Amino acid sequence: MNLSTNEKKLRQRETFKRLINLGLTAVCLGLEIALFAYWWQMQFRWSVVEALRYFQGKGHVLEVGIYAFVLILLSSMYGGIRLGYLKNVELIFSQVFATLMANVFIYAELSVMAAEPFVPDVFILMMIEQTMVVIIYINVANRVYRAIFPPRKLLLVHGDRPIEGIRAKFESRRDKYIITRTVHVSEGFDTVCGTILEAYEKGECNAVVLGDISVADRTPLIKFCYGHSIRFYLLPKITDVILMGAEELHVFDSPMLLTREYSLTVEQRIIKRCIDVFGALVLLVAASPFMLLTALAIKLYDHGPILYRQVRCTQDQREFHIMKFRSMRTDAEKDGVARLAQKNDDRITPVGKFIRKCRLDELPQLVNILKGDMSFIGPRPERPEIIAQYLEVMPEFAYRMKVKAGLAGFAQVYGKYNTSPYDKLKLDLTYIENYSVMLDVKLMLLTLKILFWPDSTEGVETEQITALREERRKRQEGRDEKEEE
Repeated sequence: MNLSTNEKKLRQRETFKRLINLGLTAVCLGLEIALFAYWWQMQFRWSVVEALRYFQGKGHVLEVGIYAFVLILLSSMYGGIRLGYLKNVELIFSQVFATLMANVFIYAELSVMAAEPFVPDVFILMMIEQTMVVIIYINVANRVYRAIFPPRKLLLVHGDRPIEGIRAKFESRRDKYIITRTVHVSEGFDTVCGTILEAYEKGECNAVVLGDISVADRTPLIKFCYGHSIRFYLLPKITDVILMGAEELHVFDSPMLLTREYSLTVEQRIIKRCIDVFGALVLLVAASPFMLLTALAIKLYDHGPILYRQVRCTQDQREFHIMKFRSMRTDAEKDGVARLAQKNDDRITPVGKFIRKCRLDELPQLVNILKGDMSFIGPRPERPEIIAQYLEVMPEFAYRMKVKAGLAGFAQVYGKYNTSPYDKLKLDLTYIENYSVMLDVKLMLLTLKILFWPDSTEGVETEQITALREERRKRQEGRDEKEEE
């Protein structure tokens, strides 16, 4: 099969794949919207004020349309319609959470229309029915999707660094990717390209992964894949992430990219600060009962201090005292050594486990936001000692301190607690270089989801070798080899 014929087949397959994805997703959303339409017609419309009870046909369509718009918008934002992309359990969780948020919104709207708090019992029943539909349908739809579209077979082009880490990432999603072949970039451009074409012709792979290889080696391979319409995945370097946010200029007759020296413009900083102050004040009032109960629980458990103050760094590496509800024993760091929390850490108290799971321990940081030390969204603040360790082996870590530290951030939404420092840095830089007010709003809404997702609060596995430790080990081995020479 020649490459042009193969290219046409791949394009047709991708079009078919997209249509199947949209069709399966539309059925799920349609069933949920149909349930709302049923309960609106049978129950909800009779509970609104007299003037609105006898909607004409267009009025009913409008109300169902509003619900459909909100549900589709939230499903798209939370990933509930990303069939074939998310794991089955995460897809179900995302769609159920999006449905819950849509129902909360429409409940508030109907309460306004009823001029009093809307009776919640039928809403709860509708939510249960929708949840059952989502669980059953997504399980069936995912099986159908996987049967039609098996995991993508990948050819990994790698350099001298060990490929176990890359393999482990793809192995964690064997439902989506399988690395079937590897080739070392040192074999030369012609050999690597020949291997890619051979693998494509034999059907051994249908995509290429460009791993941790140099820019000089990577550039001709990118052009080759692009020129032959071969799908490729790229593991970006820090410079790639920085260029993601570059502004495109057309001053001359050739395109030019601009990366500004200041990450946020003055108007963006003003709007961001206004949102921080307003949001912190509202949340402090709303969360005050929970904060009081948390403080009482901590005090009654071991009679120790309620709050835990710790030095952290924010914009330009300025130090400040972050405030949290204490979740660990009072002697958690009696040796004075800064340590990240580990999974099943015995220093965490029973009360601490609960408040960390619910993120109640973070609520006092609303005061830090009001004081201007932090923002709602931004890179999480690190301790000076840990920053110093990171900077020894990763000088680019300083880039993430171009903006204020945040209560939540891009790395928290799209990463995990135990994501490697290097990958967290790339996620934080993605936020910094692509900043907008709408991105902040989106991340705030996505943060609501991760509060209930267990991955977001897990600690570092004790046996895990982090990128930082691995880099230190390599450097030490290099020093030892030089000394021996």
